[in-house]
This record gives sequence, C-alpha cells and structure tokens, in this order.
Amino acid sequence: MQDDTSVPAPRLEPGGTIALEFDGKGGSRFVAEAASNTAAASGGFTWVHIHRDALSIEELLQDHDCDEFVRDALTADDTRPRCTVHGDGAIVIMRGVNLNPGAEPDDMVSVRFWIEDSQVIGVWVRPLLAIEEILAATTRGQAPRTPGDLIAKVALRLADRTEPVVTDLSEQIDALEERVAEDLPPALRRDLAEIRRDAINLRRFMFPQRDALTTLEIEDLEWLGEHERSRIREAASRTTRLAEELDAIRDRAAIVYDEIMDRRSEVMNRNMLYLAIVAVIFLPLGLITGLLGINVGGIPGQDSPNAFWFITAILLGIAVIELAILRVLRLF
Repeated sequence: MQDDTSVPAPRLEPGGTIALEFDGKGGSRFVAEAASNTAAASGGFTWVHIHRDALSIEELLQDHDCDEFVRDALTADDTRPRCTVHGDGAIVIMRGVNLNPGAEPDDMVSVRFWIEDSQVIGVWVRPLLAIEEILAATTRGQAPRTPGDLIAKVALRLADRTEPVVTDLSEQIDALEERVAEDLPPALRRDLAEIRRDAINLRRFMFPQRDALTTLEIEDLEWLGEHERSRIREAASRTTRLAEELDAIRDRAAIVYDEIMDRRSEVMNRNMLYLAIVAVIFLPLGLITGLLGINVGGIPGQDSPNAFWFITAILLGIAVIELAILRVLRLF
C-alpha cells in the first residue's frame, strides 16, 4: 500500500467519520467508510474514527461487528479512563487536555477505542489535538504499524499535550509562593483556588488513565507485541509522573493556603492586640473623666482655675504607668 501523501489529512468534523487502511509498514491511505470494512491488507489493519453524534453511529458500529456491550461503552455520555478486555479485543478509554480555542485545559476530552487484531474503532466527542497529529503523521509515512502501536502513539501524545499544562501549573504555584513571601494581595486566594481546581480536575483522570494503560500492557492479547507493550508501559510511566506532579502541586497549594491563613491570622491577632492595648489604657482614664463629669455637687477642683491642667497631668501619668506595666508584662 502506498502512502497517499498528496491528500492532506482530514480534520475531525462534527458528525463525520474518518476511515484509514494501514499496511503494517508505515504506509496508509484514507478510504471511504463504506469500503473500510473490507479485509485489511496482509499484516495491516483498519482504523475508523467516528463522531459520537453521527446519525448513523449505531449502524456503523454494528457493521464493524461491535456488540451491544462495546457499543454502549463507546457511546456512553460520561466516561472515565479504563481498559476492559472483551473477547479477543479490548475497550480502551482515555482522556486528554482540552486545547481547543476558548476551552479550559482541565476540561478533559475523552476518546474511546475498540481494538482488535485487524481493526480499531474510535469514537470521539470533541476534537483532540493528539488525534489530529496522528492523522497528519499518516500522510508523512509515519503511520502506526499495528493496532497496539496506534494506541501507544495516542497515549504518548496525550501525555505530551498534558505535560505543558502541568508545567504551567507548577510555574504558577512557584509564583504564588513568592508572592506570599512578599505580601498578601487580595487576588492571591482567587488565583490559588483556580490552580487547585485545575490540578484536582486533571488529577482526577490521570491515575485512572495510568491504571488503564497498565492493564492493557499486561493483558494477554495476541495482537499486542512486545514493542507495543514497551511503548504503552512508557506512556503509563509518563502518565504516572504527571499524576504525581499534580499531587505535588495540590499539596503545595494547600501549604500556600495554610501560609496565607497564618499570615492573615497573624495580622488579625496583631490588630486585636493593638485594640486591646488601647482599651486597657483608656478604660481607667475614661472612668476617671466620667466620674469628674457627672453633674452633681462636690466635684473636686470645680472652683479651681488650675484643676483642668492638674487632672490632665494625673491622667497622663496614669497612662504612662499603664504603658510601663504593659511593657514589663511584654504584652506588646
């Protein structure tokens, strides 16, 4: 089979279907979906990638001998990464970061596969850049050679696309740690909450994806060779590293949050101490001035022209004595 390098790789279009035939030697060609259920060339396989909202998806899956269990798994509304061996094939569901324009990376996109020795049926909900890159590579003579090789390429590219997102989160938490050391801007807690939310959302799918890849790698499937197992093992290892990095980001975010709360508590406690000191100083002074201000006879010094200055001096003396006592008690 010759590579059809003169035709650009088709894009994933809503409601559409892409069908390819691989010769097992790095060559491939795009074919009409109706012809994709023909027997693949010796040593090759076919890959049909279908949008889940395609009107004829149930018929397409039935035409490719997908039973009800497989159809339900491929078209489910909500999925988590997993690998389930079913007969001679395997259902593999993975998730990748959403790098579509205007989307949040932590809104991870699913891609579902039914894999057999001579065919791979893929179902997608939203476009994944990793899949489009593989489609583009097929036109350059870099097509997968086996179904296992295809899944390994997808898993590795999903890890490639996730790594910059995780690195960016790590750099953001680095910056927040420096900002906490300098001051406590009002936006700090909001930024920290966003980082924690993104890390948690990404991590929620990383460990299940690691488990799915590990399960696929150890399953006794005839169409999965040692080379493909090795690459799937590498993808699982990279996914594990990303998940552990997300764990570290989440833990660092918790430490930063604790430090923010400690700093806020320290500031509040210091302010409360100042208010308490002011109250302690002025409470006796207020009591004395209140007694002298009552409108009854017998107030000392009411007929003396120097009584005001005398009382003021006494109040200042009392305030100095109180400050001295507070300093001796080390209350400030």
